[in-house]
Parts: sequence; structure tokens; C-alpha cells
Amino acid sequence: MFSILIPTWNNLAYLKICVESIRKNSTFHHQIILHINDGNDGSLQWAINEKITYTHSVQNIGICKALNNASKLANTAYICYFNDDMYALPGWDYFIVKDIETIGHQNFFISSTMIEPKEGKDANILQGYNFGDIHLFKEKELINTYKTLEMEDWSGASWPPNVVPKTLWDAVCGYSEEFSPGMYSDPDFSMKLWQQGVRYFKGIGESKVYHFMSKSTGKVIKNDGRKQFMQKWKITSGYFYRSMLKMGKIWQGELKTPVKGIAFLISKIKASTA
Repeated sequence: MFSILIPTWNNLAYLKICVESIRKNSTFHHQIILHINDGNDGSLQWAINEKITYTHSVQNIGICKALNNASKLANTAYICYFNDDMYALPGWDYFIVKDIETIGHQNFFISSTMIEPKEGKDANILQGYNFGDIHLFKEKELINTYKTLEMEDWSGASWPPNVVPKTLWDAVCGYSEEFSPGMYSDPDFSMKLWQQGVRYFKGIGESKVYHFMSKSTGKVIKNDGRKQFMQKWKITSGYFYRSMLKMGKIWQGELKTPVKGIAFLISKIKASTA
């Protein structure tokens, strides 16, 4: 059904849980494709032993390049991007496919809903639910609890796990490698889809994953993605998420270009910096 792309960087313990959860909790059969950065923790040999399709780089090349490399091996109609520190809950894919079947076109971007241990107020994330980490994963408790954590469908799909038709992925050339190693590559990808005419950005409340938040990004030198996004698109990522994607708002159908849209905002920015 999906070609699931999973970039990983010496994170074998979490990767094993991630892949196993996809295998046992998915409704449909999917193609799993890893991009293994480095792999000196045994993840490369594990992928070979498990007969999982993969691409490999000797050094860490970041999220964007990893996704683009892995996507070249995709053989389904849909690309799904998964983080290696996520646990797919039962039916995560069923509810996405169910939604796809009702859309009536192939111009969409859909996200699952994350459950995270950290406290916060993100309207599109179920936060403050700690089911442990790799050392003490409370899997049974999570399975027995996740259905009680209710979330309405929401607007503004962007973060993984997400699903996009491969035709759209190819049209926008995947993730932008100038954002390597990957900070702000998520809003950039969504903006590229927006420029392609996509207005169906939907988060599915019933499609859930647990996000361990293992913080692999803490090991890399981060790019200044916020500044890069602003320079590239002439608006802030915050404006894009809030005013255009309506991030976290209750889903009310396909989005519309704001009345005071990009051209208006650009003129305001130029005026304020003149």
C-alpha cells in the first residue's frame, strides 16, 4: 500500500521497535525502505538479516538526502515518511487509507497523530502521555490506553508519519536538500506542496503513533532552517503554519489561500525593513 521511508542513524534499538510495530500493527502490507546513516551500531547488518530494503551512506547525510535516496526504491503509489523512534499503533494505516478513498483526487498530504511523553500545548499532538523509553517501554499499557486518547481530525499535516502520492513527491523532488541535515524541512516540503496546488492538508485523529522522542537531532550541527525558510519563501514558517495551513485547528475541509496572502505579507515585510 505505502512505501514507508525510515531514515536512521545508529539507533538500532528504536529502529527494531519501529519496524516491528509496522509489521504487526498495520492493516495493510507495506514496503519498508530504510536509509541507514553510518550503521556502525549493527543496523546495517540487521537490515540485511531481516531482508529489509535499504540505502546506505558511510556518514550521516541528514534527513533530506536520506529520504530522497530511499524514495528512489519506492514501488507503490504512496510515499510514507516515518521516524525511526516511532511506534505504529494498530490501525494507523487503516484510517489513512479510509480517508484517501473518500478524497476523490490525488492532491493531498495526510499525517497521523503523535502521542508524546513531553508536556505541551500543540493542538495536533497528544502530549503528556509517557509510556517509557527503550529501556522500559510500557507497550501493553500503551496498547490498552491509546484508544481512550481521543483526537479530532485536524488541519495542517506536516510532520511524520505522513503520506503523499508518489506523483506529488516526484513533482516537488522530495525534500529540499539545501535544508540538510533537516531543520525546517517539514514546513518547506508542505510549502512546496502548497505551491503545487495542494490544499488538502489533514491530520487523522484516529491514526496514531507513539513518539519516543529519542532526540537524534541533538547529535548533529543544525542548519538555520528558520532563516532559510524565510529567505526562500519570503514568509515565516509560523505564518505559514498558523494562517495558511491552520495547523492544529479542527478539520473543516480543504484550505483556501488567505485573503491577505503571501503577496500582502511580502509587502508588509519590505515596508518594515525599508
